[in-house]
Amino acid sequence: MRYDRTVRLDTDFATAVARTRDALAAQGFGILTEIDVTATLKAKLDHDMEDYVILGACNPSLAHRALDTDRSIGLLLPCNVVVRRDGDRTAVQALDPNTMVALTELDALRPVAEEATRRLDAALGSLSGAEAES
Repeated sequence: MRYDRTVRLDTDFATAVARTRDALAAQGFGILTEIDVTATLKAKLDHDMEDYVILGACNPSLAHRALDTDRSIGLLLPCNVVVRRDGDRTAVQALDPNTMVALTELDALRPVAEEATRRLDAALGSLSGAEAES
């Protein structure tokens, strides 16, 4: 099972991160957390790796609906969005919201996952002018 929705951009990393933040905001997602994986691994393990950041995106309305359906769904929130160097390109990846339904087997989460997918695909599509790879 694929669990990501991905677009690849021909832009530098910093621009991709800024554009991703803006695209998510346009779809009602705020960024609750940001993990600079590159800096963390360098500081903690003296390990060098490509540019890699994890944005913890949250749409409060969708999170509320999901939590009303299943309080344990918080384990899968917020929606992680990764921006990372991928060779000469920058990949932007979001966790496929349908993963919530697949993991929990709760059909009641399907409408939330469908709306989250629509919003994430719109955000990712706006970055590249294309549909996200699923």
